[in-house]
Amino acid sequence: MNLYSGSVNKNSGSTKGVKFALTLEVHDQKRSVMGSICMWHFILPLTIVVVATLGDDTTDSYWLLRIKSELVDPSGALSNWSPTTHICSWNGLTCEVDQTHVVGLNLSGSGISGSISGEFSHLISLQALDLSSNSLTGSIPSELGQLQNLRILLLYSNYLAREIPIEIGNLSKLQVLRLGDNMLAGEIPPSIGNLSELTVLGVANCNLNGSIPAEVGNLKRLVSLDLQVNYLSGLIPEEIQRCQELQIFAASNNMLEGEIPSSMGSLKSLSILNLANNTLSGSIPTSLSLLSNLTYFNLLGNKLNGEIPSELNSLSQLQKLDLSRNNLSGSLTLLNVKLQNLETMVLSDNALTGIPYNFCLRGSKLQQLFLARNKLSGRFPLGLLNCSSIQQVDLSDNSFEGELPSSLDKLQNLTDLMLNNNSFTGSLPPAIGNISSLRSLFLFGNSLTGKLPVEIGKLKRLNTIYLYDNQMSGPIPRELTNCTSLTGIDFFGNHFYGPIPETIGKLKDLTVLHLRQNDLSGPIPTSMGYCKRLQLLALADNKLSGSIPPTFSYLSKLSTITLYNNSFEGPLPDSLSLLRNLKIINFSNNKFSGSIFPLTGSNSLTVLDLTNNSFSGSIPSILANSRDLTRLRLANNYLTGTIPSELGHLTELNFLDLSFNNFTGHVPPQLSNCKKIEHLLLKNNRLSGEMLPWLGSFQELGELDLSFNNFHGRVPAELGGCSKLLKLSLHHNNLSGEIPLEIGNLTSLNVFNLQSNSLSGIIPSTIQKCSKLYELRLSENFLSGIIPAGLGGVTELQVILDLSRNHFSGEIPSSLGNLMKLERLDLSFNHLQGKLPPSLGQLTSLHVLNLSNNHLHGLIPSTFSGFPLSSFLNNDHLCGPPLASCSEATRIELSDSQVVAIIVAIVLTSTLICLVLLYIMLRIWCNWIKVAVSSEDGGMAEQKTRNGEYWNINSPELFPSPDKQISATTCICNIKIDAAARENTLVR
Repeated sequence: MNLYSGSVNKNSGSTKGVKFALTLEVHDQKRSVMGSICMWHFILPLTIVVVATLGDDTTDSYWLLRIKSELVDPSGALSNWSPTTHICSWNGLTCEVDQTHVVGLNLSGSGISGSISGEFSHLISLQALDLSSNSLTGSIPSELGQLQNLRILLLYSNYLAREIPIEIGNLSKLQVLRLGDNMLAGEIPPSIGNLSELTVLGVANCNLNGSIPAEVGNLKRLVSLDLQVNYLSGLIPEEIQRCQELQIFAASNNMLEGEIPSSMGSLKSLSILNLANNTLSGSIPTSLSLLSNLTYFNLLGNKLNGEIPSELNSLSQLQKLDLSRNNLSGSLTLLNVKLQNLETMVLSDNALTGIPYNFCLRGSKLQQLFLARNKLSGRFPLGLLNCSSIQQVDLSDNSFEGELPSSLDKLQNLTDLMLNNNSFTGSLPPAIGNISSLRSLFLFGNSLTGKLPVEIGKLKRLNTIYLYDNQMSGPIPRELTNCTSLTGIDFFGNHFYGPIPETIGKLKDLTVLHLRQNDLSGPIPTSMGYCKRLQLLALADNKLSGSIPPTFSYLSKLSTITLYNNSFEGPLPDSLSLLRNLKIINFSNNKFSGSIFPLTGSNSLTVLDLTNNSFSGSIPSILANSRDLTRLRLANNYLTGTIPSELGHLTELNFLDLSFNNFTGHVPPQLSNCKKIEHLLLKNNRLSGEMLPWLGSFQELGELDLSFNNFHGRVPAELGGCSKLLKLSLHHNNLSGEIPLEIGNLTSLNVFNLQSNSLSGIIPSTIQKCSKLYELRLSENFLSGIIPAGLGGVTELQVILDLSRNHFSGEIPSSLGNLMKLERLDLSFNHLQGKLPPSLGQLTSLHVLNLSNNHLHGLIPSTFSGFPLSSFLNNDHLCGPPLASCSEATRIELSDSQVVAIIVAIVLTSTLICLVLLYIMLRIWCNWIKVAVSSEDGGMAEQKTRNGEYWNINSPELFPSPDKQISATTCICNIKIDAAARENTLVR
């Protein structure tokens, strides 16, 4: 009985999957003697079969009908499974020669669902069961292990779950087991090693884990082992070397580790070895060169290192070799001259350093060579020019340099040339035009110069030419438009100049035209509108001018158009509204004028950027039909009217910039529906109304700029809920009230600008929580109180700290000296007093300082001497450079107790001086009296003697001579007056 020949019964259901048939042995029939006897021989067996079919639980039909009852059959594949028909006519069944038992069941791809019944175990004659490619769920029933005659079990491509039952190992006659593409779990049961007749084992993509069981080595007849796309880990078992008939071993996309067993070199029959995308390490075993029948060898995506063994050159049957994405190093030792059947060599993403000059010789069959992202250097490897059969060459992302060979046209079969991201120089050789089969030319990311040769126009099959990021120049040759198969042109970032070829419209299949960042000039050719398959048009960053041609209305497939940074002008053609597939429009930095309505024909817009033009009129409310719009930028135009409330339907919007226009009225509250907004910029308009408390619900908001408008009211405390806010600019409005404490919740804030409002109160202490601030502007308000010391903890402040033109008082906190990154500090026009903290001298990054118009005094830190005089003017007693020098007294720094002591000393000293002066005056008076008395007694005599003392009348002494003794009778003025003198004095 041959299970692989013949065909399924003509009445069986699906013919997909593996087809099974049983060859019936035909025996000679004896001629019947009597017609009546023949009739009885026919009727009797038929009667028995019918009876059995209707209810005998020993028959296959009974169990099959029970199996059917557990299945869902929407397509009617089991519709003729009925007691009224013979079992052997049922769809998908194959019977034995006696037509009493089923030996084959094939329902592959029949669309059935439900679970696999354990009742299958009663089909004791079943040899082949194929339920693949259906929607079966549940587990694989362990009862299948009772089908002792089963040779083929195909359950792949279903939704089966749970573990593989160990009872599968009881199927001693099983030859083919395929369970792949299911949702199984657990490990491969070691009992699988009991299937000594097994030739095919396929459990790919089954979510299996654990290791490859060593018992696999018991499968001596195994031909194909497919373990791909699971979570298998551990080592590749050495026991696999015992599977000497193995031809296919595929275990890619697992987590296998360790080294590749060198014993695998003994698998002489192996033709396919795929161990890609694991974590295998070590070097490639040289023993693998003994696999003489190997045709497919794939080790990509592992951690293999070392050099590629030159012994692999002996794999004469090898057709495809992929060793990419490893850590292989050294020079390439594989020679295509020896690997004569090799068609594909993929060695990308390694650390290879060289290509031998004799890599290719005549007779090579090599068609694909991929060496991208290695460490190859030097000039273009001329040995490749001998690979006459080669079709695809990828040497990208290496370090090649020098000019491209002029004989590139030796590669007459070349279809794809990828030399991008190297350091090639010079011009593109004209010989490139002789490679008539060339379809893709990737030369971007080099240093090529010169003009694009006109010979390029000979490449009739060319469909992609990418030359971006080079230094090529000259005009774009008109001949390029002869390459009528072109679908993609990318010349971004070169120096091409002159006009876009007028014949560009000949490229009917063009889908991508990227000419951004060149020096192109002139208008857009009218014929460009005939490139009707164009999807991306990028002409930005050039010197183009003129208007958009009306023929653009034919570009119905256009999805992206970028014309920014040119000199286009004039109104937009109304026909642009016919472009219903537009998604990205960027016309910024041009001179367009008129209405923006022609750009609203598409309901698929995701980006609309018209910044810096001269558009006028209002925003069309129909723009809100583009519900996927994420960026709307209309800044720096002459747009008027109110902001349409319909914009509130744009729930995907994350960037809204309407700045520098003439919008009026209130911001529509419907914008509160746009919860994904990250940037909201409405500055420099004439918007009014109270500040918007609903902004606090914008959890993604990172930038809010409503400055230079007419908003009034308080700063909403709700803004503290915008935890991702980086920039908050509300300056130049009419806001009043206090700065809310909730500002401290904005811990990511970088820029905080409230200047030129009418805010009052103090700076909230919570502002110190905004530790990432690098710009703080609160000037031109009515803020008061002291400058909080906590500002010194905001050490990221760098651009400016501006508190000028407020009513701050008290001293400058010394903690401001911690702002080491600060570049500008303005505290002018306040009521600050006291001395400058010496710690401010630490602000070495400061280059703008203004402390003028306060009540500060004391010495200016020496590090501030380089600032202009205006930085310190109109204070009380500041001194030191650049102001006048301080006196020594001013320089002396005294404590309070020292000041008190000095004052007391001054008072005491002054009192003593007064007493001394009083004493002197009294002496002078006494002396005057004495002289007067002497004049009465002696006339003009020069000397008088009284009690032994002599007084010089002409030169009176205030004090007696030291050698004279003062009489005890002398008065305090040292004058002794007798009774006669007193009388004379009294008389006078």
